[in-house]
Amino acid sequence: MSYSKPSLATPSVISDFKEITKMRLALSVVFSSLAGYLLGVETVDFKTLVLLAFGGYFMVGASNAFNQIIEKDLDALMDRTKNRPIPAGRMSVNTAFVIASIFTLLGIIILYTINKQTAMFGAISIFIYTCIYTPLKTKTPIAVFVGAIPGAIPFMLGWVAATDDFGIEPGTLFALQFFWQFPHFWAIGWFLFEDYKKGGFYMLPTGKQDKGTAVQTIMYTIWTILVSIIPVFGFTGKLQLSIVAAILVFLVGLWMLYYAIGLFKKMTEKAAKQLMLVSVSYITLVQIIYVVDKFIR
Repeated sequence: MSYSKPSLATPSVISDFKEITKMRLALSVVFSSLAGYLLGVETVDFKTLVLLAFGGYFMVGASNAFNQIIEKDLDALMDRTKNRPIPAGRMSVNTAFVIASIFTLLGIIILYTINKQTAMFGAISIFIYTCIYTPLKTKTPIAVFVGAIPGAIPFMLGWVAATDDFGIEPGTLFALQFFWQFPHFWAIGWFLFEDYKKGGFYMLPTGKQDKGTAVQTIMYTIWTILVSIIPVFGFTGKLQLSIVAAILVFLVGLWMLYYAIGLFKKMTEKAAKQLMLVSVSYITLVQIIYVVDKFIR
């Protein structure tokens, strides 16, 4: 008896919705926003926390949906994306556009109810990701730099939602997540190099899986580590870090650096995938350490 795999041949409407908005990625972004909020707030307001979660999800979901509309023809060429709802023919461009538009409006409105600055940064994030980063991906590796801007906004956005202020504190949170994205996305670009090439995407800084890319990955990992421990020195206003927490953050950074150096030594897709997985754990652990340290310090 023959049968088809439900996950590939007949995905449900719900799974397509999750795919068009990249639910897993969106939830990780929401986590960063909530961490930033907890770092900036003096007294936790659960209403604001819920609004930030939903508003953040809608903004990220909108960006991802717009991205898949724009890249639908290129997605059809790559193994990792050819089964997405639009290139696979399960969702029309019009339907995806309606979802993206509704998510944009809901996201901006919800974030606006928190404060104007939060809504402004959310809108900026969608604009840069959709209108600048996405078109640049097939033209220049500089796209990763541009994409790191909206990618770094969520951590900082939480602080702005909590304080309605942009200063050294959210700027530091932005810098941390900004530098982190380079080794993270270059690792992805490395182990998916051949697949990306099918779609005309060149995500690596040198355009190749070479020592130059590996060295830059190491350098940006070091920058990430340095920025992550800055709050322990008292230069970042209300954003502070205890010595114990700074040591933990530093050690987690060395863990990521170990795998970045491993990529340089091995130059393999396996090493790149290991670095990517470790980088995801790194940013999550650092945010948890920051938050826990604040509330037990």
